[in-house]
Amino acid sequence: MIIGVPKEIKPQEGRIGMVPAGVAQLVEDGHQVLIEKDGGRAAGIPDEAYEKVGAKIQGSAAEVWAQADMIVKVKEPLESEWPMIRDGQTLFTYFHFAAARPLTDAMLASGAYCFAYETLEDPRVDGLPLLTPMSEVAGRMSVQEGAYHLEAPRGGNGVLLGGVAGVEPGKVVILGGGIVGTEAARMAAGLGARVFILDIDLDRLRELSLLLPGNVFVLHSSRYNILEHIADADLVVGAVLVKGHRAPMLVRKEDLAGMKDGAVIVDVAVDQGGCIETCKPTTHEDPTFVVDGVVHYCVANMPGGVPRTSTFALTNATTPYIRKLAALGAVEAIKESAAFQSAASVVQGQLCDEAVAHSFDLSWTPSLQVVS
Repeated sequence: MIIGVPKEIKPQEGRIGMVPAGVAQLVEDGHQVLIEKDGGRAAGIPDEAYEKVGAKIQGSAAEVWAQADMIVKVKEPLESEWPMIRDGQTLFTYFHFAAARPLTDAMLASGAYCFAYETLEDPRVDGLPLLTPMSEVAGRMSVQEGAYHLEAPRGGNGVLLGGVAGVEPGKVVILGGGIVGTEAARMAAGLGARVFILDIDLDRLRELSLLLPGNVFVLHSSRYNILEHIADADLVVGAVLVKGHRAPMLVRKEDLAGMKDGAVIVDVAVDQGGCIETCKPTTHEDPTFVVDGVVHYCVANMPGGVPRTSTFALTNATTPYIRKLAALGAVEAIKESAAFQSAASVVQGQLCDEAVAHSFDLSWTPSLQVVS
């Protein structure tokens, strides 16, 4: 099989879908790997490192897309890439279809096999194994970026999250106790902030109360508790995930009036539509905007800001699945693997993800049924 890895073109996205170690394994498996020129440079991986393990460097994205049977990416194909997708081609990347109807329609029309990292569930592994590493990065970055934008020159209220002797620390409110929320809490607690993490899962809250340090307080998530705690928060982190669905709206526009001027919101859920009503996707180049005195940081590809760490964290998880998908091909992978059945969002022009279908009021067919 010919496997293509194009350069990511989302603004300020420096990750790449494969590292030299993964290429070496695929070449050893008997596949041909095409890497777009300078595709890994932002992640600190020169073309020579790929060539050394047997990859072929291509001068343009068009060359990669035209030759490859399977495309491995990080972010969803952007509109300029849609015309290059061929009928029967396999795509393996993050898609986040539930937040993007035009992308969903385009992939249905393409005839491609679209496998989404973020919905892959493996019976052998807890959770979402291909989403977890980027959730870890985004959770940690949410506090790093939030602390930076709390600085007065950035438009924040001038609070140092950890405080100093004689001055109380800042308050961080985290909506969601999954991977993102847990990592955000670790970072905020490590800085010395007062941290409040809200979730609807009481069992998860019990786990977090044992797992996290004493300056983290776990609370049941309710409309009342959210409003009470964002009112005096310095930093609010939206960390809610409902697999395949658009994120639930937890903070409304009118709620901002009750928040402090210069408070910061970091909505990590933005790539699934956001859990803050006033959220809209931003970029690393222009990451923030202000609504009712509250600074919003809503970068849709946060881990792209640390491309080297993110690339290696992601490919540690994706490479075994890339090898299996390449070995079996799309149809056999769906037939043989529950993991690929869960990841197959679009197959032969049919929508196969129930959650996405629900988001857009579309019909759907299980992937195994489509290929049987």
